[in-house]
Amino acid sequence: MKKLILAGLVVFLLMMSVFALAGEGKTERIAVSANGQTPASTVGKQPGRSPFFLIFDKKGTFVQGIENPYYKEQAGGVGVSMVDFLAGKGVTVIVAEAFGPRIVEVMKSKGIRAVDFKGSAGDAAKKVLSSK
Repeated sequence: MKKLILAGLVVFLLMMSVFALAGEGKTERIAVSANGQTPASTVGKQPGRSPFFLIFDKKGTFVQGIENPYYKEQAGGVGVSMVDFLAGKGVTVIVAEAFGPRIVEVMKSKGIRAVDFKGSAGDAAKKVLSSK
């Protein structure tokens, strides 16, 4: 009986470890549309038309700057592609100076929140974290 209880406890602890590790990969990420590649860069006017996205983790630490692959697209509908691109990178918040109503609906459908901010990208990430 003791061996059965001990075996059950070991299985339980292993399962809890697997669930804990699975949750670690799903960290919140903030994408700030930006006019440059550093946290000191200004926030872009519109996310689909900003040249860069600066990615911050859930603690507000700058992770990376990436070029917006849709920045130079001339056709409309860039916003949907941009949201899909950022959702694929685990982004849950996008910051820009302004958002159109259509893009906000697309973002909501992907579980991404829109935050308006004017200033530096680093300060934008701090605002997102302080508004939780």
